[in-house]
Amino acid sequence: MDPTYGHSTRGVHVGRLQAPVSAKRGWGKALRAFALAGLSAILGLAGLTPFSAAAIARPLLIVALGDSLTAGLGLPAEESFPAALEKALRAKGYDVRIVNAGVSGDTAADGLARFEWAVPDDTDAAIVELGANDMLRGLDPAATKKSLEEILGKLKARHIAVLLAGMRAAPNMGLDYQARFDAIYADLAREYGARLYPFFLDGVAADPKLNQKDGMHPTKEGVAVIVSKILPAVEALVGEAKR
Repeated sequence: MDPTYGHSTRGVHVGRLQAPVSAKRGWGKALRAFALAGLSAILGLAGLTPFSAAAIARPLLIVALGDSLTAGLGLPAEESFPAALEKALRAKGYDVRIVNAGVSGDTAADGLARFEWAVPDDTDAAIVELGANDMLRGLDPAATKKSLEEILGKLKARHIAVLLAGMRAAPNMGLDYQARFDAIYADLAREYGARLYPFFLDGVAADPKLNQKDGMHPTKEGVAVIVSKILPAVEALVGEAKR
């Protein structure tokens, strides 16, 4: 923390002369002004401003908007999908911060309802992983699509790069339901120009070695598989967000 000066009138010694504190403060201001002028000149040559330079320097902010698969149900926070993905990206040299905006039990409509406070103004990119609970509850795919469509529309209006993580209907939902539900993600990605990762649980679904006892939520090892498979798509997302 910066020191806080009181109102003392005592001076400070400089050689044999005694300079008042006010003069010392004046010299400090002059030096700071000189330093700022030099920084501004350097940034000006690079076509930047101090504000744009600060924006470039901050980590890229990615919001993972999802349900329990994003939240990390049954896992410590540091083993959740967003935390593991951030660690993997940083290991590859990406300066990113991933916010875990997953809420267990959320449907696509629930994600839409909390969108405004879940996705802050300085968000650069978003990973949208919603729809699994809609399918498990047998909700009309048309309603799920409408909610996801509104989420993508809001992200597009704010110029936030998007990766849409798809979900697939369980076989016991019937062929008609399966066809209607599975088509949601590719249709919306194409319509809104979003990147598509077809199936979030690719390589993990139905594998007892990679899922918790409930058979639906990945273990730490399952999350690692998800991260390794989705990583190239997220790297492309980061590249898009930087442009």
